Parts: sequence; structure tokens; C-alpha cells
Amino acid sequence: MSISLSKGQRIDLTKTNPLLTKAIIGLGWDVNKYSTGDDYDLDASAFLLYEDGRARGIEDFVFYNNPKTPNGSVYHTGDNRTGQGDGDDEQIIIDFSLLPPNVQRIGIAVTIHDAEARRQNFGHISNAFVRLVNEQTNEEILRYDLGEDFSLETAVVVCELYRHNGEWKFQAIGSGFQGGLSAICRNYGLDAQ
Repeated sequence: MSISLSKGQRIDLTKTNPLLTKAIIGLGWDVNKYSTGDDYDLDASAFLLYEDGRARGIEDFVFYNNPKTPNGSVYHTGDNRTGQGDGDDEQIIIDFSLLPPNVQRIGIAVTIHDAEARRQNFGHISNAFVRLVNEQTNEEILRYDLGEDFSLETAVVVCELYRHNGEWKFQAIGSGFQGGLSAICRNYGLDAQ
């Protein structure tokens, strides 16, 4: 049975699900009836973060152009350029057994590609969600529906997974940013040009 989370809530992952070694982070969204004349290309990304809450370099940033970490612990399954269809629009897979011990958090974000040029923002997006699925059993463990709290934001930190006393936990974040991917990268210590 899946647990539905609200913004700010936290939940144990590996302590209450000891067989969870590989998780699918599924992200989905719909576009409101609003149109700017261009497709809405939303992109999911993951940031591997250290004790200071920052990524060290591009190898800690997983997205459509850098689809996996060097050791394969986190990988992006592919870019959906329109968000059409039901279910997950993009997925990121996390193998907890391969994560380096100094990685303390994984930030999951969604950004709108070329948002400023296309005059697009998260106020145009509805039914946005993140869900975590046990890859081995295909069981949905949790789901966080972001709601309609955004207006001018072009990027959102959806959730973070973090280590606590040797176990992995999940926190529903839902924090919006203006400035797209560059703003999220700066938030996590990377310089995105």
C-alpha cells in the first residue's frame, strides 16, 4: 500500500522496507489548457550531495545529458520532451547498494527547458507528482502530489532522499525557484553555464 505525503513530510525508506535496494523515482505532470505555442519540455534531474549539502562536480549531477553516475548508482532512463501520456513522464533509478558512503543526500528536481524563451512556468503545470517504487517488486511505496502552489517558478526541488543513522529516508520538499536549471544547480553548489 502506497503512502501519500504532504509537503515537508518525511518517511523511512530502507528501515521499514529492508528489501529495498533499488528505487525508481517516477515523476509526472500535465500541462494546463494554457498554451504558449511551444511544447512543454520538463526535465528531471538528480544531485548527489555530500555532508555540506553540495555536489562536487558534473559527475554528481544526473540528467538527460549526463544520464548516469560513473559507478551506475543513479541513472536517468531518458528524456520525455512533451510529457504526453499517463503515468511517469521521466524516471530516475537509484541503487542504494552502489551509492558511495560519503553521499549523504540526493536532491530530485524538475525544470522547464527554455522556460524564459518560451514564456513557460510551473503555474502552467498541473497534476505534478513524484512516486517511489521498489524496482524489484514494482510496488509503489510512496507518492507526493505537488499541488498547484506554483506560479512564476521555472524549477522545483521535488524531494530529497537522505541518510540518517545508516538508513535512507525520503522528504517531500516542493520548493520552487525562478531561473530554471541554473538556479537549481547553484542551490546544490554547481556552476551551470
